[in-house]
Amino acid sequence: MSAAGTPVHTPMAPAVERPAYRDGNVLRWLGAYAASAVGDSIYYLALSWAATRGGSPAQAGVVMAVSAVPRAVLMLGGGVIADRIGPRRVVIASDAARSLIVLGLAAALLVTSPGLWLLAAVAVVFGVLDALFMPAVGALPPRIAPPGQLARIQGMRSLASRAATVLGAPLGGIAVALGGPVTAFAVAGLLFVLSVPLLLAVRITPLPADGAGRSGATAWRDLADGLRYVRRHRVLAPLLVVIALGDLGFVGPLNVGLALLADERGWGASGMGWILAGFGVGSGATALMLAVRGRLPRAGLVQGLVLTVGATGLAGLALVPSVVAAVGVAVTIGLLTGLSGTLCNALVQTESDPAYLGRVTSLATLFSLGLAPLSFPVTGAAVDLWGTTPVFLASAAVCAAGGIYGLCARTLRRAELPR
Repeated sequence: MSAAGTPVHTPMAPAVERPAYRDGNVLRWLGAYAASAVGDSIYYLALSWAATRGGSPAQAGVVMAVSAVPRAVLMLGGGVIADRIGPRRVVIASDAARSLIVLGLAAALLVTSPGLWLLAAVAVVFGVLDALFMPAVGALPPRIAPPGQLARIQGMRSLASRAATVLGAPLGGIAVALGGPVTAFAVAGLLFVLSVPLLLAVRITPLPADGAGRSGATAWRDLADGLRYVRRHRVLAPLLVVIALGDLGFVGPLNVGLALLADERGWGASGMGWILAGFGVGSGATALMLAVRGRLPRAGLVQGLVLTVGATGLAGLALVPSVVAAVGVAVTIGLLTGLSGTLCNALVQTESDPAYLGRVTSLATLFSLGLAPLSFPVTGAAVDLWGTTPVFLASAAVCAAGGIYGLCARTLRRAELPR
């Protein structure tokens, strides 16, 4: 109060957001996601082992590939379902279903030898559940944290994905060594079970459209509305083109071309492993940086620049003379493309209306996991015809085209992450 007796009003300090890595609600979601991701890794290793022991290499390849078909075909429908009934319900239901299916498969293998048909059937069902799970899990972050924390959450999610890749394969290998595929499937099923109570404990902010007010709209209408929303959005439309071109140019060389390159150069499996480890270290470092820092200014500009420069590193990977140099290049590629990918995901989260985020996420995931893997056989055939160096250079050009397109799109170039 002033000397004259009138009250003095001091301005209140703005509320400070709790960082996502200190938010128990976010950490429960992250723990559930990590458990599910490790379970996925172990499941696919166990499926591969069981399929190769139960049939020919060609038959095992079919078992491993059939899950991709329903995942690609139904991915957009999964986004519609996530937006219609709420992503939390979809994630819980899909993880619960996966736990029951995998534990049931472990029990069946324990008492009988049903053959490859059962493994193929489980793989198909898993592809359907993946088509539901992936858009829904991507639509959850805006419901559990304020906009200023979404970039940090994407960094944390990327770290969890990397950790799941690093931990899942050795855990699955140990489980197979101890008790065969039965034990590995059981461990994967228990990890899916673990994710369910964590998800049930996650508190979300509901949207008015969740499960209400949509009775007059069909699923097809919702899908068309989602596609129209993306097409008209000034940031999301060019951003999804960048994601599609970046993934299309990158996943073929990384998943197929790298093995052929290591064989051609005499680096062997160990050399390939070191190169992949270098890529993982680089991408993990950028994910950790964003998880701690929470935001980078000029996000739209930065993601275009680092994707373009990272593409030149992809070309350089085919030109370096030694495995040591290749590992160094791989670390650089991981740093740059990892940062680009994390920023792209963060922009998808922050630019999308939460009511459409399931459909937007499904479209981005369709490019990454549905269409980009189609480049695998093309990459292998191209290497057979022209060799690894021209294929890596062409793939790098596709990646660079995505980065350059993003830089030329004025609205995307100026996009910012919330403070």
